[in-house]
Amino acid sequence: MVDENGGTGLPASIEAAWGIRRRPGKGPRPGLTLSRIVQAAMDVAETEGLPAVSMSRVAAELGVSTMSLYRYVAAKDELLMLMLDAAAGPPPEPPPGLDWRGGLTWWSRQMMAAHRRSPWTVQIPVFGPPTTPNQLRWMEQGLRALAGTPLREDEKLGVMLMLSIFLRGQAALLIELETAFHGKQDDTEVGALAGYSALLRRLLDPRDFPAMHAVIDAGVFDSGESDEEDFRWALDRILDGVARLFDE
Repeated sequence: MVDENGGTGLPASIEAAWGIRRRPGKGPRPGLTLSRIVQAAMDVAETEGLPAVSMSRVAAELGVSTMSLYRYVAAKDELLMLMLDAAAGPPPEPPPGLDWRGGLTWWSRQMMAAHRRSPWTVQIPVFGPPTTPNQLRWMEQGLRALAGTPLREDEKLGVMLMLSIFLRGQAALLIELETAFHGKQDDTEVGALAGYSALLRRLLDPRDFPAMHAVIDAGVFDSGESDEEDFRWALDRILDGVARLFDE
């Protein structure tokens, strides 16, 4: 157990998020709290984009001096970690009776939804293993879905890492595509991909790009499959691989 004076080796702001440190350093500004700072930073990210988030911009949002923030958050990297944790929030409770596959499917959908609610989260760099409360609560919930399987503990953690990487990448791709399609004459994904197919036919000589032409001729870009169908197909293939581990 850790006392209120620290001892975890984590930054003071992360300890505060865990409730280990109840007060910042000497001389906090009345009315200013760590949660208010994080919320202000999230507001800036939502309205102006993640690149706009800086200590000075957040201070201006709160109407305080930049130096006053450093009594609560020592660096921008810490602030980004806390923003990511707050945006994720605690994971919702899964419905009862799910097996391992149903549990991980449900978990993956909730994680994807969290990324889509706050698109800027996929732009935050990975600073290392999760150390913030909600991030570790999500990890705990995913691991619990694998509790009854024959996987070793290191394999369970490997599955969760693989899923986290997939979900972050899938969310980033969908968010970027939505941004690219927005405001175009046909701003649907199906319409944009149909245009992409026509463009590739003009650009690519089938003698030099036979594999790409096989994809185009098969109508892959014109199929009209939804994001949900693509997501489910990819997730199912990952979980198929996990199931194979049980036999090994």
